[in-house]
Amino acid sequence: MDISKEILSRIKNTLGKNDVNVHLHEPSFLNTNALNYVKDCIETGWVSSSGKWVSRFENLLSDFTGAKHVIAVSNGTVALRLALYLVGVRADDEVLIPPMSFVATANSISHLGANPHFIDIDKESLGMCPVALDKRLNEIAVLKDNILVNKFTEKKIAAVVPVHVFGLPAKVEEIKKICSKWNIALIEDAAEALGSSILSNTKKIHCGSFGEIGIISFNGNKVITCGGGGALLTNNSKIARLAKHISTTAKLDHPWEFFHDQLGWNDRLPNINAALGVSQLEHLEMRLKLKRDLHNKFLNSFEDFSGAEILKESKNCESNYWLITLRLLGNNPEIIRKKILSDAHASKIYLRPSWKLLNKLPMYSEAQCGDLSQSYIQSERLINLPSSPQLMANL
Repeated sequence: MDISKEILSRIKNTLGKNDVNVHLHEPSFLNTNALNYVKDCIETGWVSSSGKWVSRFENLLSDFTGAKHVIAVSNGTVALRLALYLVGVRADDEVLIPPMSFVATANSISHLGANPHFIDIDKESLGMCPVALDKRLNEIAVLKDNILVNKFTEKKIAAVVPVHVFGLPAKVEEIKKICSKWNIALIEDAAEALGSSILSNTKKIHCGSFGEIGIISFNGNKVITCGGGGALLTNNSKIARLAKHISTTAKLDHPWEFFHDQLGWNDRLPNINAALGVSQLEHLEMRLKLKRDLHNKFLNSFEDFSGAEILKESKNCESNYWLITLRLLGNNPEIIRKKILSDAHASKIYLRPSWKLLNKLPMYSEAQCGDLSQSYIQSERLINLPSSPQLMANL
């Protein structure tokens, strides 16, 4: 049997007959109030980084995620950089992250002059492996003048950033225990995980709510989009106040004086983008249901196939299935994947491989890392499938 041909055939059968391009994850504002809300911004002149839609967007996100505080910013990278800064990450520090993530996870660290340090992933969730994290810390970490440092580089170990990859919840509860043991700040990169959660002690907790801060992205290819946009989630009122202050150029409130009391950034989400976000948040539950329905269709299509599997949420987890992902199981996965991707693109079905591991990018090739065996094994086997919720309307 030609495995690549069989896999592509099953993907096509799941998607049904399509005479148009099938992209990975497309925005859709059909049957929303997007035009009316944007029109309100234009007619009132409130199009920039303050206005009623920003507040409404933050409040709706707070209600949905359960986070006490939400601070909307211009994109997910900005949100992560700000979160790291808020917990004390500074130049020359080290931040522990998985190598399987979008480049923004590492770039946000570099933007502060700090250094990413790569920790292996877990096969089941594709997120940071708690066992690998604990092992690596036991290998490198030592207290020096009451500061946790890497004994080989003598740099401060300032934070741990697990990633909820493709919307699949990472084993963040176990990671949190390790961070508590070593007294390291925990920041969750939940950029892809709006609508993903973990059942903890009979309570459903939204991803991004376990650490000091979590971040979400609203880029054009996410579950909902503001055309861009990001947000910080936190239950810490002091952090929330500082986040809002610093992200608004650290300007003290005054009718006319411009006085900025510390380093700040102009990071806040524009009102017109927030209006787009509100129009989509109002339909979020339906979008998540459609995505689960599409995931179930792919599951059914591959349930009797031994050459590949559709990834599923772990026990006690609920995924938003942002990008439904297929994992090749046999030998020569890179060769088979390349053939599938080539043939799919020729058929106007725009599948995607997982990201190239961050430690294999030129700017991070010399970064500190532990054993990354599982990251290498998994990265060559994964294919992201078309996951737009509106695809279900045609099936």
